[in-house]
Amino acid sequence: MTLLDGADWDSKIFSSGWVPARGGTLTSTEPATGATLATVGSANGADVAAAAASARAAQPDWAARTGPERAAVLRKAARLLEDNHEEFENWLVREGGSIPGKAAFEVQLVLGELWEAAALPTQPWGALLPASEPGRQSIARRLPLGVVGVISPWNFPQILSVRAVAPALALGNAVVLKPDAQTAVSGGVLIARLFAEAGIPDGVLHVLPGGAEAGGALCEDPNVAMISFTGSTAVGRKVGEAAGRTLKRISLELGGNNALIILDDADLDVASSAGAWGTFLHQGQVCMTAGRHIVLESVAEQYLDRLAKRAANLPVGDPNTEQVALGPLINARQVANVDRIVSDSVKAGAEVRAGGTFDRLYYAPTVLAGVTRDMPAFREEIFGPVAPVTVVRDDEEAVRVANDTEYGLVAAIQTGSLDRGRAIADRLRTGIVHVNDQTLNNDAYAPFGGTGASGNGARFGTQSSWDEFTQWQWVTQREQAHGFPF
Repeated sequence: MTLLDGADWDSKIFSSGWVPARGGTLTSTEPATGATLATVGSANGADVAAAAASARAAQPDWAARTGPERAAVLRKAARLLEDNHEEFENWLVREGGSIPGKAAFEVQLVLGELWEAAALPTQPWGALLPASEPGRQSIARRLPLGVVGVISPWNFPQILSVRAVAPALALGNAVVLKPDAQTAVSGGVLIARLFAEAGIPDGVLHVLPGGAEAGGALCEDPNVAMISFTGSTAVGRKVGEAAGRTLKRISLELGGNNALIILDDADLDVASSAGAWGTFLHQGQVCMTAGRHIVLESVAEQYLDRLAKRAANLPVGDPNTEQVALGPLINARQVANVDRIVSDSVKAGAEVRAGGTFDRLYYAPTVLAGVTRDMPAFREEIFGPVAPVTVVRDDEEAVRVANDTEYGLVAAIQTGSLDRGRAIADRLRTGIVHVNDQTLNNDAYAPFGGTGASGNGARFGTQSSWDEFTQWQWVTQREQAHGFPF
């Protein structure tokens, strides 16, 4: 038996049970073959309004449950995921173009988020403050926000949904999740099934796949207290503007144009491995991808040679039927954008050392040499399997070039000297930095988020979840009231 056995979810949305969507239906398509995988409900503005009202009505009873009761639902969801992990992984492969290893890695991340979230409701949720006068008790306590709207993307649809859904629920909020239409099953239906089987009460979680109309309605709905959005910077700006009109709390985790700095004392075999992994994992469709390889000139040719050889040896194909390192990009529009960036950069003087070609949705792992700071491959978030290499003279220039971007998500440094790496890390304007590692790292208990065009400083991660999904309330009390001067 699998979580998707039965037809009750077919062509429907999850909103106090499986119900038809007012917005009609959408199809889940396999990018590798073009085959239709499923039909699900497609939410419109009316669906969102109904879900948000239902969530607001259900939230107080959910928040009133004891911490151990809420934790038990999260723990059961985690156990169900452990028992059904292959189903979750298979949908990531088929619907999202993930290679099996990436799919398994993502499901393990989801599992970690569930277990960490399950620990939140039994932690201290307030503080006894010093009394300003005798007989008066002063308390600061954290309360759930109410209804949290979560808008998640297609590239890591399960983890980028659950890392907000799980802690928000654990801390007493109701949630309306709008997964991307391109991964409506892996990032939506499966999550709804998981929590329904775990015993989430009716109305506390709604899952509404849909497009821009549903997302806009969620941002503007007065019953929604917070929007947690993960996606592109361009869309994030629109989300922030729309949500700001109703003074919602807004958590924006956006794009990145992340620097991997290779110093002249680095182990180049290790560094090129980190560079290949950081750029080519999931076809480069990750906000944390190493999008700019900044290499000291004395080792640049050696690094380029190693990186290009690694790229040339990575097989590309259908991850469901072949043993490959890279699967398809998500759609033709994404392929066209990646190829535009590569072509325009080559016209401007960059040199293709590997790849630079595509077949249907399969883009070959690409290495570009001679990339300068005015080229699209340096300035834009590519979101494809392209490693642009920019040469610098010394550590000072490496820092300047790495910081020459509006983004500020993550950076990584490869060096033979930890002190040298730390000195550079201290000067990088990013929310995350790794010394002697690559850019793709995620821990459920670590604060995650960027600055600048990469987000508004939002932080996912166990303890950070208290700041994201609750608000402080100051409470004072005394046995007896007293009068005042007038």
